[in-house]
Order: sequence, then structure tokens, then C-alpha cells
Amino acid sequence: MSAPKGTIMQLTSEQLLDDGVLERELDLDGVPGILWTPASATPSAPAPLILLGHPGGLPTMYPRLQARARHSAELGFAAVTIELPGSGDRPRIAVVEQARADLRQAIQAGEQPGEDVIERLILPLVEQAVPEWRALLDAVLALPEVGGPVGVSGGVIAVGVRLALVEPRVVAAGLFAGSVVPRSIIDEAREVTVPLHVLLQWDDRGNDRELALDLFDAFGSREKTLQANMGGHTGVPSHAAEDAGRFFLRHLGRPLPDVDGGRVG
Repeated sequence: MSAPKGTIMQLTSEQLLDDGVLERELDLDGVPGILWTPASATPSAPAPLILLGHPGGLPTMYPRLQARARHSAELGFAAVTIELPGSGDRPRIAVVEQARADLRQAIQAGEQPGEDVIERLILPLVEQAVPEWRALLDAVLALPEVGGPVGVSGGVIAVGVRLALVEPRVVAAGLFAGSVVPRSIIDEAREVTVPLHVLLQWDDRGNDRELALDLFDAFGSREKTLQANMGGHTGVPSHAAEDAGRFFLRHLGRPLPDVDGGRVG
């Protein structure tokens, strides 16, 4: 579960966005990714870092990821993401592809997918993705303008659970209950102790609501919040991002903004 040794990150291109955010494409030993840093990030004042998770397909997800990164930059955070194993232009993972086909078949038949299907779909992804994210963390934190602490935001929730469990530099996790979860990951969640903010779309047809609630209940964190909103998977209200931002402000070492002339928090 440790990060790969000797991983090399190359920053391959950059552009300065109109709000002063520096966007840089990167290559992590052949894995593409993107790093965003706010104008406030300097070697003398390095920015805390948020790992931006996503469901895969970096080019397709780019507009949403950039919007999330720019919101993070407004709060003083750097943000980084990489492509998931088996997604985008990366080689497909045969066992995952077969499990995805089995999952579709079960759904089309009106059946609940078996635990074996869920494990074959998710666990190979977790086993490969988490060491890559940790190697990315090593490389990005070596940059003088980026520092800890580190938060995890969104993406495949099982990957977020494993990262929160095994990576000591992660001090807070904002997770999205929008993907299937093997029972073994629920067992791992019992050992997670970092503060959590979990978003659940109540009417998400692709998500097992009861399983999501079981996962939330299992987390061993003393501070954990479940935000449930009406609507489907893509119906997340705008205020949910604001609430998640305030969560990271509390835990990544930045003061909360003034409200009505007074400091809150």
C-alpha cells in the first residue's frame, strides 16, 4: 500500500487563468494530471493542498475539476488531480472491465449486483490508485509553493476511504457517496479517524442509499458530518460546495472568512 519509489513528476505545460490561478499539466510516470495553485502560494507562504478525486476520464471531467480547483484557490488552497487507472487514455484493467459489464447486466435485469461483482469493480482500482495518489503527494509537496496539511475531496469513495486510512498527511476528507462500496472498504472505514464531510444525494438512483448510510455509520471519526440533499447524482446544490469549503477551511489551517463583520468558527 506504500507509494511507488522513484516516481518522477514532470510539469509539462502551464497557463495563468484570469483569476490568477496557475494551472499546470503534469505527467507522473506516464499518468496525466493537473495542478492548480493560487496566486497567494509562495515559498514563504506555501498553500495547503487538496487532492481532487473524480470518477475517471480526465478530459471529460476537466471543466468540473477546474471549477472545483478555482473554488479551492479562492480559499487559499492548491489542488491536484490525476487520471484514474483504466480511465481516459490509460490501459484498461481486464477484471474491472468484466465487472463493469456484469454490473450493467445486473442493473438491466433489475437485480442487485453481487458482492463479488462490486469487489472486482472497485478493489483493483483502489489497490492501484492509492499508491499513485501517494506518489503524487510526494511530488507535489516537494514544490516550494505547496505545503501541508492535505485534504481529500470527492472521487470514488472507496479510494478516498483508503487514502484517509493509510496516508498520514491527509488530515480531512470530503467524500461523495455516489459509487458502490465493497464490504471490506466499510470495514476499513471503522479505522478512519480524520474529520469527515460526506455528501449524499438522496435520490441518486445509481447509489445504494442504505449502503451509503452504513458506510457513514462505520467511520471511526469523532467528527463526521453527513449532508444529504434531495436530487439525483448530478443535482448537487451550489451551497454544498460552500459547505465543503468551510469544512476544509476549518481543518487545513486557514481562518474562516468574516461573517457580518465577525470571525466565525
